[in-house]
Amino acid sequence: MAYKKVYLKPGKEESLKRFHPWVFSGAIQRIEGEPEEGEVVDVYTSKKEFIACGHFQIGSIAVRVLSFTQVEVNHDFWKHKLEVAYDLRRSLGLAGNPTNNTYRLVHGEGDNLPGLIIDVYDHTAVMQAHSAGMHVYRMEIAEALSEVMGDVVRNIYYKSETTLPFKADLGPENGFIKGGSPENIAMEYGLKFHVDWLKGQKTGFFVDQRENRHLLERYAKGRNVLNMFCYTGGFSFYAMRGGANLVHSVDSSAKAIDLTNMNVELNFPGDERHKAYAEDAFKYLDRMGDQYDLIILDPPAFAKHKDALRNALRGYTKLNAKAFEKIKPGGILFTFSCSQVVDKVNFRNAVFTAAAQSGRSVRILHQLTQPGDHPVNIYHPEGEYLKGLVLYVE
Repeated sequence: MAYKKVYLKPGKEESLKRFHPWVFSGAIQRIEGEPEEGEVVDVYTSKKEFIACGHFQIGSIAVRVLSFTQVEVNHDFWKHKLEVAYDLRRSLGLAGNPTNNTYRLVHGEGDNLPGLIIDVYDHTAVMQAHSAGMHVYRMEIAEALSEVMGDVVRNIYYKSETTLPFKADLGPENGFIKGGSPENIAMEYGLKFHVDWLKGQKTGFFVDQRENRHLLERYAKGRNVLNMFCYTGGFSFYAMRGGANLVHSVDSSAKAIDLTNMNVELNFPGDERHKAYAEDAFKYLDRMGDQYDLIILDPPAFAKHKDALRNALRGYTKLNAKAFEKIKPGGILFTFSCSQVVDKVNFRNAVFTAAAQSGRSVRILHQLTQPGDHPVNIYHPEGEYLKGLVLYVE
């Protein structure tokens, strides 16, 4: 099949030669024809040499690369890409594991499918498009997904209303592409939880913190735990299984607190060690005493764009300073940033500043990142978004 052609300005093919999967609009010299948003286009150098093909989109990222070889983007293409992704999750011991039926199957650029996210929760896959191209091809992708996953995935829920570029005016609607089961309980490392893929954040659960929650479980025994920005309580029920004395979960969303309570009840019915509070994080940190010796700070992204970086770093410093001020001697702090524009060095400096302000002796025990089912394409370092530190505070 002949795709419309995009020609680059001289020298603008260098990043593509290094397999970076984005073509910026400023690199384009001319376009043959008028491709629609989401259409597949072939990309050529100024010398008319083929270099990549991908989804065309209006905006600063004009083409998201699907392949660096000339291919037809058809059923076999999607099927092969999903098979490769599924094989990786099996090799990680996530897919097909009787104690775990929750994992990310497709992680955008990390799986060479820029703009596509697929999370699996038991027999339901939640599919999310972040580009016009993945929205346009959603039915073909769902069909290939059914073929690759067989009976593992019986329901496919499409959830892209809030993630697609609004300028594209694609009119997306959330809903089931396949099936429609109301069953929403999934399992992670033997712990159960409700997933709200209909109205919850992201695809309904933060799958990316699985290994970090598991690590926290090892530190929880005999400790008083505070889980700030708890969302649906992931860290809280791991802390409980780890033998915490008490666990307090805090989130500004009353709905998140309801889900946290449901999830704790699902795993530890009637357990009085847990209490949850719907309250602003900073207000809670201000009024709380010094009863906690294990604190988790896992806030939503403080910066979505580079323009907000300075304010975000101030926010991380302020937040961590509160924790350093209040945590008991010998306490452990799990602190995170999921802001893509805040790199590891920036985040570490913000936490360092907070530690210095507190005047306490602080040591780094672990440096954390996203798990293997959220792989980072080595040619696309921007894909590394989750940063975490586990700190020992004297």
